[in-house]
Amino acid sequence: MKKIDGHLHLVRAIAGLNGKGRMTPLGHGQTIWDDGTLVKLIPDGWGDDNFLAEAALKVLDDNGIDKAVLLQGSLNGYQNYYAYQSVKKYPERFVAAFSVDPFMEQAMPIVQRHVEDLGFRAIKFEISQGGGLHGYHQPFRLDLDPDVGRIFHYLADYPGFVVTVDYGDASQLSYQPEAMATLAKRYPQLDFVVCHLSFPNADHLARLENALTQWAPYENIATDISAIQDIEGETDFPFPRCQKDVRLAKQILGAQRIFWGTDAPWSATFNSYHNLATWLEATDLFTATELTNVMYNNAQRIYFKPQNVQAMQDASDPMLR
Repeated sequence: MKKIDGHLHLVRAIAGLNGKGRMTPLGHGQTIWDDGTLVKLIPDGWGDDNFLAEAALKVLDDNGIDKAVLLQGSLNGYQNYYAYQSVKKYPERFVAAFSVDPFMEQAMPIVQRHVEDLGFRAIKFEISQGGGLHGYHQPFRLDLDPDVGRIFHYLADYPGFVVTVDYGDASQLSYQPEAMATLAKRYPQLDFVVCHLSFPNADHLARLENALTQWAPYENIATDISAIQDIEGETDFPFPRCQKDVRLAKQILGAQRIFWGTDAPWSATFNSYHNLATWLEATDLFTATELTNVMYNNAQRIYFKPQNVQAMQDASDPMLR
């Protein structure tokens, strides 16, 4: 079966920043935040202080994964330029999103450089209070804040552009499933992806149902199901709590708007990449056709649009000419 990991992170240099401060590498995949929190960020054998494209390709090849979507996040620190270099080097294997802090002085020039010069056709907003922008900014709304709004106004000129959002769980100020519905209606020419199935909790499925039902009318909202094992605290394959979450998502959104991913490397420190890559095949959640869509076709349709892939292939960094 063909597979796309719809949520993967490369780490050229650990540069994490969130409400815990800065992250410092300690070697052997271990890191420490400024507040003293220790995190095993990279699985053994994948890299001591980094997770490079070649190491990622070995993991993908060893597990029969055809392609991957490279996303950014505050946990690792934005790896925008390394993602660009990796896509240019391995255009058949990777597509990438970039990230920007919308409140920095040069936010719009950064956005314009990544879109116009480097050819990115996806952006990732890591706004969660636990791990992203809400950990070191005042609360804001994706659908109301003027600094974020000017980015959306700009992106509206690029039909098929993908906007990927991680807004954290329901205990966080950053949790805004309703904003996704507003944005999808306001910008029908863009595709929106909500990471991690809106941070589900199998003991509170009504909350997940509420979020999914808000998105249901908008075909330009999809969700990846990466890292839901971590979120549910599950290590028992094939993850029965996660099955409950995904079953509900299929019921409301349909199998065409759900796609698989891992959130590796960090998620692969809790469960083996092999188990993360095969758990859906060990369930009865999807028919064979639906499983093909979830494992490959949906991410291919959303992220690997021919015009989007071509934009980065045609790009040439003017700073290096």
